[in-house]
Amino acid sequence: MIKIAVPNKGSLSEAASEILKEAGYKSRGYTKALNIFDSENQVEFFFLRPKDIAIYVAAGHLDLGITGRDLALDSRASVDEALSLGFGDSTFRFAAPADEDWTVEELQDKRIATSYPHLVEDYLAERGITADVIRLDGAVEISIRLGVADAIADVVSTGATLRQQGLAPFGDPIVSSEAVVVKRKGVETTREMQVLLSRIQGILHARNYLMLDYNIDRDRLADASAITPGLSGPTVSPLSREGWVAVRAMVPRKRANAVMDQLAAVGGEAILASDLRIARL
Repeated sequence: MIKIAVPNKGSLSEAASEILKEAGYKSRGYTKALNIFDSENQVEFFFLRPKDIAIYVAAGHLDLGITGRDLALDSRASVDEALSLGFGDSTFRFAAPADEDWTVEELQDKRIATSYPHLVEDYLAERGITADVIRLDGAVEISIRLGVADAIADVVSTGATLRQQGLAPFGDPIVSSEAVVVKRKGVETTREMQVLLSRIQGILHARNYLMLDYNIDRDRLADASAITPGLSGPTVSPLSREGWVAVRAMVPRKRANAVMDQLAAVGGEAILASDLRIARL
């Protein structure tokens, strides 16, 4: 049996729970249970604060955990990323009043408010910058207006909240974050852990790819195959129509319409895209 941590709330919680459900694991449902046991798959899930998950995993109390890359780094927990999940994208950046021209070097001896103090301290230390890092658990954006800080460091998705407070980001992103699966640093991935990771990866592949089917004159197959190389080459089958073949290949979902346009331009016909439910690649 393995033990897995899942975010109990926040932006990562719903997406993580949905992926696990699609991967065939028992769902928490609408209860507020702190843990559930999936006897069929021999997995116990623990629903914890995202900020705490990496700490539990690093201590060896849990085998794997789903959390944000930024949260794992801020915890300073000794964990490795076992799998990136491709959702919960955000950047963690410095910000200051939009009418002022700031650089990271100018943070020397300044006050910086953030909910991720360790992440900020480590970033500044790597650059030889000393600053007064002030930990706040929420409403970081208002701290400059209230005179608590000179600048802030916070998660930026669209930037709308910053603009509302007259702030603008500056400098390179401190970290580009997304949801990740973490495991204890240096611990070998067991067979049970790999089964779960493979199931999750199968769901992610299905979400990120479409299956494309089309017909093409065999003389133009090379051109079409260059457009749809698939993951290990397209599947090609003969048609009853003389000199024509049917082709099947996986394509990235985000590029599907552009790929279909390109296929039509080289003579592709009956171009159909279909969803995948689960994929093992």
